[in-house]
Amino acid sequence: MPLQMHEDFIKQTKEKLRQDNRLLGLLAGGSMITGVMDEYSDLDLIVVYDAKYREEIMDCRIGIAKKLGSLLSAFTGEHVGEPRLIICLYGAPPLHVDLKFVTVQELEQRVEDPIILWERGAEISELIQRTSPNYPYPSPQWIEDRFWIWVHYGATKLGRGELFELIDHLTYMRNAALGPLFLIKNGELPTGVRRLEKHVSEGLENLKETVPNYSTESCYHALQMTIRLYQRLRQNLGNIEYKREAEQVSIAYLETVYSSLDK
Repeated sequence: MPLQMHEDFIKQTKEKLRQDNRLLGLLAGGSMITGVMDEYSDLDLIVVYDAKYREEIMDCRIGIAKKLGSLLSAFTGEHVGEPRLIICLYGAPPLHVDLKFVTVQELEQRVEDPIILWERGAEISELIQRTSPNYPYPSPQWIEDRFWIWVHYGATKLGRGELFELIDHLTYMRNAALGPLFLIKNGELPTGVRRLEKHVSEGLENLKETVPNYSTESCYHALQMTIRLYQRLRQNLGNIEYKREAEQVSIAYLETVYSSLDK
């Protein structure tokens, strides 16, 4: 459930947004929907606006965010492929708030059914009732087509001694492949590595071994465990085309690289 600081911010936000006739509603997503909010939770809020004011709203989103509280800093979400998003830090005490600005029509394409905190009229409610969310699942073939190229890339970084790059690459592989596949196996949404510790028990100790220390041997073993876990997980992926030759070549290359290193 939301804590007092979350409730206070939402109350203040609703009061401010009601004063702007271009705005049609305030919705909440994320952990408010699932009821797992705690003192570390941010707020995922959706500000719905009239489409005829699109250009105005896009130009003044940070200005709107400033009216909602003591805004310490904010930036737009292009880095996550979501330019409609403003990522905000309010305070003190510090509170992370994601504000996504959308039109009513854009709500048709959504990953979850949000909580309606306030709306002007009933247009938002009616649209949500007649449409359904669609959470994007990773394509098993997409992962298989890329995984062995990722392994080869990791081996080249190991060979060069670019361990920072390899550690980063292992993080990516965990987020793009292992994390989602573990979560799907356990009946959860494939949200990268979020809440893996909560949702995954079997295999969690092995998964920890994919997080290396800064050493050649540790990075090698982390990549090895990443491979083994993926090979195990992909058995649950159904009918996909295994890239057997790429698998054999990339694993053999990794072994050749590692055996050639001074350890």
